[in-house]
Amino acid sequence: MDPTLSYWKSHGQSFFSRVKTWINLLEPVNLFSSKDEIEKAYSLLGNKEESEKDAAAVNLAISSVHADTGTVLPLLLRPPAYLTILGPMAFVSFLPHMAVKPALFWQFHLQSYNAGFTFANRNSSAELEMRNQDMKTKFLKHLLMFTGTVSLTTVAGALPQIIINRLQIKDTVLLAVSRNLLPVPLSAVLAAFSVYTIRNEERETGVRVFDSNGRLVGVSQAAGKKAVRETALSRGALFGTSFTVPHLLLLLLRRTSFFQGNSFLFAPVRNMSFVLVLSLMIPVSFSLFPQLGTISRDRLEKELQAAAVDGQLFYHRGL
Repeated sequence: MDPTLSYWKSHGQSFFSRVKTWINLLEPVNLFSSKDEIEKAYSLLGNKEESEKDAAAVNLAISSVHADTGTVLPLLLRPPAYLTILGPMAFVSFLPHMAVKPALFWQFHLQSYNAGFTFANRNSSAELEMRNQDMKTKFLKHLLMFTGTVSLTTVAGALPQIIINRLQIKDTVLLAVSRNLLPVPLSAVLAAFSVYTIRNEERETGVRVFDSNGRLVGVSQAAGKKAVRETALSRGALFGTSFTVPHLLLLLLRRTSFFQGNSFLFAPVRNMSFVLVLSLMIPVSFSLFPQLGTISRDRLEKELQAAAVDGQLFYHRGL
């Protein structure tokens, strides 16, 4: 078991402890360290005494190193960069558009980055089990899957604006439904769908599972399905909540006499609430399920059940 997963085993089994940990891991300052500094910090994870003395180095390693391969993640696809990069794209996509092209443009960037982040932070068990001659075929498969996912989610994400323009909707109620209500469930569904498709390989081939001592005992398809399902739910919760709360807040404010007389405040309140909710929901959504997930013996394949001497096995969930 990788040292980063061992860290999550002792620090990430309760929801509130995971939220606290992720708040520290998502600090943008972790992006300014060099590869050498990250690798040095990663080496501390295997030394319990040293890691307890240097919490900042541990946070740097956990937030910058892939938990399966032990390699440093690309700078823009590390968890601390998620809000910085995703935030502006999601914010502009959240705003009402007047034409289809701007909606497609920002949806493309949003969906591309979200898919890239998911792919970079996935469980890499399949690649670790693979022979070198299979890598080219696997690369082409990943490329096709990535391209198809981004294309589909881009068009689907811009669907409300496409409907408005195609049907020439002028009615106030229909415009409100298309611009304010439809994007809420759509954003959550597309976020979850993107995780399912980008990480579909884990569901098909399985992921590595470990016993309570960190010993690799095999590859489980059941654990792979559980890892992808949990991550899809967490991503759907992130986008669904970030889009829902600002709309609900505006509905409540529209009922107050103050905002009825100061309608120019609606846009600033909506925008600020979206940014605030998105910022809060990123560590919360990352914490909904443990990074070091568990799967009970009765849900495992028969050939792996004997290895679950404590009644469960562990696996890397990914992000």
